[in-house]
Amino acid sequence: MSSTKARSAWLGLKRGARGRCPNCGEGSLFCAYLKIRPFCDICRHENGRYPADDAPPYFTILIVGHLVVAPLLAFRVIWTLPTGLLLAILLPALTALILLFLPIVKGAVVGVLWALGAQPTS
Repeated sequence: MSSTKARSAWLGLKRGARGRCPNCGEGSLFCAYLKIRPFCDICRHENGRYPADDAPPYFTILIVGHLVVAPLLAFRVIWTLPTGLLLAILLPALTALILLFLPIVKGAVVGVLWALGAQPTS
């Protein structure tokens, strides 16, 4: 993919969510679990300049909250479980979902920032 393509938010979101450089779609966006690679290995685009800051955790909590709260409200049988058992099921599930979604959401946020042409804050 060429970096001369128009920068659409959807394209950046898709590439970032896959953990790929939003500019070329081929290089890896992350060098560790949540650490953004400063420069793409393929196109040398400066991905480290996009300030994701607090948006990824916020959106991750929003998504996971909706995935967990909706079933809790919909299925009354959940409320008949003992509190200890419910917590033993929910806490590991919430932790796993948050850890799963956080890098996906962070990549998507970086991709959208790329599409918007965001500049680093001073």
